[in-house]
Amino acid sequence: MNRFLGASRVWVVVALIVGALAACSSVPLSEPDAAPAEATASAAPAPGPVLAQGRSRWVPVPWSELPGFADDPLHEAWNAWVRSCERPPAAFVPLCPQVRRLMLGSADEQRAWMTGQLQPYRVEPLDGSTEGLLTGYYEPLLEATRQPTATHTVPLYRPPATLASRRPWYSRQEIDTLPEALAALRGREIGYLADPVDALVLQIQGSGRVRITESDGSQRLVRLAFAGSNEHPYRSVGGWLLQQGALRDASWPGIRAWVARNPHRVQEMLWSNPRTIFFREEPLSPLDAAFGPRGAQGVPLTPGRSIAVDRESIPYGTPVWLASPGPLVDLKRLVLAQDTGSAIVGAVRADFFAGWGPEAGELAGRLKQPLRLWVLWPRQPSR
Repeated sequence: MNRFLGASRVWVVVALIVGALAACSSVPLSEPDAAPAEATASAAPAPGPVLAQGRSRWVPVPWSELPGFADDPLHEAWNAWVRSCERPPAAFVPLCPQVRRLMLGSADEQRAWMTGQLQPYRVEPLDGSTEGLLTGYYEPLLEATRQPTATHTVPLYRPPATLASRRPWYSRQEIDTLPEALAALRGREIGYLADPVDALVLQIQGSGRVRITESDGSQRLVRLAFAGSNEHPYRSVGGWLLQQGALRDASWPGIRAWVARNPHRVQEMLWSNPRTIFFREEPLSPLDAAFGPRGAQGVPLTPGRSIAVDRESIPYGTPVWLASPGPLVDLKRLVLAQDTGSAIVGAVRADFFAGWGPEAGELAGRLKQPLRLWVLWPRQPSR
């Protein structure tokens, strides 16, 4: 996964190092013990009581239960953690100045601080199962035109003015066929894509990078961010194809292969998902381009270190230890809960933000692996 991080890390460090230095000068913090994490963990207080958290329960465990904790290059996650400290959960407000300072620390210092300040809790649903599902998502990179052309005819829309007055709003099929729906969207077009499946992918991912060709031939890279939905339920087109007996591989590469063989049924497939997403256009500076879109927490996502979770089970901004062994990728790492999604429901359920572009899309399209999660929560004061 480091291939998704290398190009962006320079911009991330430049952007955040100033804040870290400022924190160093204003917040007293004793030097972390540089002893090995195993020694620190063994000296830590015994785990406390089980905690209830919405749809989940958190079971305290020793640090030794976290697979790969001693080997993770934590600095790759620290940028995401500093971002979460822009809008931290209340329990982390006192710790965030230390998180910022430790961005300049060594891996041993970071690990020692974590084991001294945080308690790992294994996340379980209320039925006690510990294994869940990890999937992936990414930020597509697409080509669009500002005006419709002979090849680019698929519109991407800003929210219609009547969106709040009709709930749910028109379905995907109604948007394509009803004159009143088309009239409500007239003048709301942001740009046009050549492929309706690309438009569906963009809507499912919730945001994307788009290189728009203007009417004068000039080009600029922008981000289309989530701005609303028609509030219809999301239906998986892969699930629909499986029900039809049309394919066995419901990954995005498998779906695209089916589309290439069945162009006459593409519209039918698209209409099987009634949910439509509307976007807003945002400028994409070089600094913004080093991060993903803003997640539900309100902070930019970090490739390979941000996940979407069920917010009823894990609060936004929580550091999480993730373990997902699988044939596609073996993940054992620190991540931050910074986003959610309509399909991300359940205690042990996460969507892994892979980054942007074709490689990230290939990973996100195929990722479907077993998952275990541990939240890392501030230790309760001794009584």
